[in-house]
This record gives sequence, C-alpha cells and structure tokens, in this order.
Amino acid sequence: MTALLEMRAITKTFPGVKALDKVDLVVREGEIHAICGENGAGKSTLMKVLSGVYPAGSYDGEIVYDGTTAAFRSIRDSEDRGIIIIHQELALVPLLSIAENIYLGNEIATRGVINWADTFRRTEALLRKVGLREAPGALVEKLGVGKQQLVEIAKALSKDVRLLILDEPTAALSESDSQALLDLLLELKAQGVTSIIISHKLNEVRRIADTVTVIRDGASISTIDARAGVLTEDRIVRDMVGRDMAHRYPDRERHAGETVIELRGWNVWHPEQRDRQVIHDLAMTVRAGEVVGIAGLMGSGRTEFAMSLFGRSYGRNISGEVLIHGKLADTSTVPRAIASGLAYVTEDRKSLGLILDETIRRNTTLANLDAVARNGVISEGQETQVAEKYRRALRVRTPSVMQRVGNLSGGNQQKVVLSKWLFAEPEVLILDEPTRGIDVGAKYEIYGIINDLSRAGKAVIMISSEMPELLGMCDRIYVMNEGRFVGELAAEEASQERIMSLIVRE
Repeated sequence: MTALLEMRAITKTFPGVKALDKVDLVVREGEIHAICGENGAGKSTLMKVLSGVYPAGSYDGEIVYDGTTAAFRSIRDSEDRGIIIIHQELALVPLLSIAENIYLGNEIATRGVINWADTFRRTEALLRKVGLREAPGALVEKLGVGKQQLVEIAKALSKDVRLLILDEPTAALSESDSQALLDLLLELKAQGVTSIIISHKLNEVRRIADTVTVIRDGASISTIDARAGVLTEDRIVRDMVGRDMAHRYPDRERHAGETVIELRGWNVWHPEQRDRQVIHDLAMTVRAGEVVGIAGLMGSGRTEFAMSLFGRSYGRNISGEVLIHGKLADTSTVPRAIASGLAYVTEDRKSLGLILDETIRRNTTLANLDAVARNGVISEGQETQVAEKYRRALRVRTPSVMQRVGNLSGGNQQKVVLSKWLFAEPEVLILDEPTRGIDVGAKYEIYGIINDLSRAGKAVIMISSEMPELLGMCDRIYVMNEGRFVGELAAEEASQERIMSLIVRE
C-alpha cells in the first residue's frame, strides 16, 4: 500500500511553547489512521498544519501529498487537493438548511444564481450515502449532534474528499451514534477514502484503525500496525503517558462520615412541554467523603436533575427539599445554591463552564469574586495569587495564568473549571461527565483530584456515561431511568451487568 501522505520533521512553535517538535507521520492510501495522545500533545495542531489552518511558512518541516511536495497556504488550498478536516467543534450554521450548509461557499450556481433543484438533488444523494433520511431543507438546528456530524461528512464528500480528517468525532455522541459513525468510516474506506481520526476512545481506535500513531509532548513516539495483531489499549496508553498504567483508577480509602446533603421528593417539570414531568420524586443522600455516582442512558434525566438542583437552572414547577448538614437549604437561584455550598461542573465546559476569551486568572475566581475584592473592586494581584495556587495544585499545563482558556487543551480546560469551583469552597460538588473528551492521562489526574476532595470530607456526586468510570471511582451508584432512581448499588455489589439490568427492567 503506497503512502498518500508524509509529514516529515514538522515543527510548530507558539510564543513560549513548542507545540510540535520534528513530528513524522506516514498515512497509506485507503487506510484509517488513528492519532492518539494526551490533551495538549499536539494532535490537533499537526492536523491544522496539514489542512492549511496554519499555513506554509508558519512551521518547519515538509509535507508530501500524493507524491509531490505540498505548501498549503489556506484551507481552500488543502480542500482543492481533496483534504477535508472536520473539527471537534462543528462548523455548521444552525439556522441554515442541510443543503445550504453542505454547499456553503461551494454553491452550485450559474452567473451568481443558485440552482436549488440541483443543490437539493445532490444533497439527497449525499444524505443517502451517509445514512441520513432528513430532507435537504431541514434546519440544522433541529438535528441532534450525531446527525450534524453526518452532515459534516456529507459536506466533505461533496468536495470529492480523498483524505478525511476527523478530530474527536464521537466525543459528544451517544453510543449508538458513535457506532453508526464508525460504521460509516469503514464504508468510506471500502470506497477508497483515506481517513485520519483523532480519538481518546481506545476501544473505537482498536475497532477501526489500520495504523495508530502516538504523539506525546509534541513529538511522535510510535507508529503501530494494527493489522499485525500487536495493538492493545495498554500499549497505546503506555506510549501516550510515558508510563504503564496498571490501574486506570487511583486507589483510595473509603471513609464515609455524616450526611452532608439529603434530597427529598424532588420533582421537576419540562420548561416548555407543560404536561411532561422530567424528574419524579427523587430521594438521595451523600455523606462526607463519599463519591456517589449516577448511572443511566442518554436521556434518562441525569443532567436535568443536576441542573435543577443547582439553582433551578433547568425546569419549572420544581418541588422538594434539599438539606445540607441537616438544615433546609435555599437552592432556588444559582447564587443561593453556591452560598448553600453547592457547586456544579457542567458537562458542557466550553459553553457553560468557562469564558473562553478570558484568562485562566479571571475564570478561576468567577464563582467567588467577593474573596478577591474589597469594596466591590477586584484585586488583580489577589486574583493572580489564587489562579497560581490552583494552577500548581491541579497541574494545569500553561506558561502563564494570563493564557486565554480557549487556547488550552480539553483536559486543562476541565482543570480550570474545577479550580473555579474549588475556590468557591463547596460542601457538595456535582460533576457532570467530568472526563468527557479528555485523554487517559488527564483522566487519571482528574480522578486524583476527586479523591483529594473525598479525603477532605467533601460530598461528591458524579454523573458519567462510562460505567467502568463509575465502578472504578464511586462508593455507591444510583441508577436512573426516565427521570426516576430505579436502583441503588454499593460499590462491592455493582457491575455493568447489574446496572443495565436495572435500567432495562423498568
């Protein structure tokens, strides 16, 4: 199999940071090539070099594509050669139709007049190819994330793609949507499309990848031929983090103290569908030093419950009692919930957890500004001290707390979110998908932070779609289905099979 792409000694430097250091990558025609590495390892940077986001001249090294030296000065240059990149943050316009999004900037037109009949006809053919049954005129905002991802691939196919690059394509997808996307990549491979996929989900990598390249700290560490039968998750993890990880979850002693939070009769109605009750009569307790998990399938109501509890950020006609240290707590607004000792780490850190255009310093103190202000005036010196304290404690990889949060990797962004809430000194910390979209090394560090909170006597509620994560980290697990708790399992009796049996039994 001949090489379609060779990237030789690629070096890319930003102010104060060498993001790529003589990285080599060889991708053979017709294969699915996975790139793995920790957050901040340089994977996305390498693909931005390849696709012209970082133009020729802004990096050192050589790109050879289809047998000739390439110098892409823009995304348009790389697309003209059949290289299409789909970023983790989808680049669709929500208020435009599927057809308009697919041909945006590449309109089928004569003398400036769009041929809508031809546009819709070609869109229908592309949608069939990616397995979507939606009408070409359907608005993108009405589609789920999984279907939007397929629209992005249809858009790539409209440009006669030869090399398709996908950056964390399944990070925000449900299990079924993820499997459908992986099946589609295998179909495209059979049709001759070469793919590069960046993913932290090693089970997916093992399923579809022909070759795996591991990048660590901006350097290429290894390239593994999966077809030779030597690809294991342990091998990938070892190359990613530079050490063996015999235990994916850090050990901790389980010492539960007195009850910190008790919930009684919690009911929540849908904010728009007035006849639909989302949460039904929930009751739970979490003690000091406990990590209590909430398991459930997508749509079971886990996030809606967490948001309704935290300042009634979701829902209407909310009823029930919240007791913290045995006393009724007022959690009716976000400021009152924070004052009562609650903190909520949202699953959507980019939109709801951080201000991406602001610095690490400013984001760290957002939930507790009174602690760094005097007479209503924020002390930038105090802010810097606080941010530096948490940068060191949580090992945020950054040259400075004045770095924009939007420039950090996903794992480091998550650490900044945690820093913000730790500075608020909560009694109860609700973690909603705390390790979504981050690599195994960063996950281990997050687990260590959770254990530190447990040792400090905090009560931790952990929502996760990864059952092994819940089983590895939690003292007890509540199982949720259709807005109800359908079971409660102690750590020693919990298993994936028992959790699923409780879900499907209802």
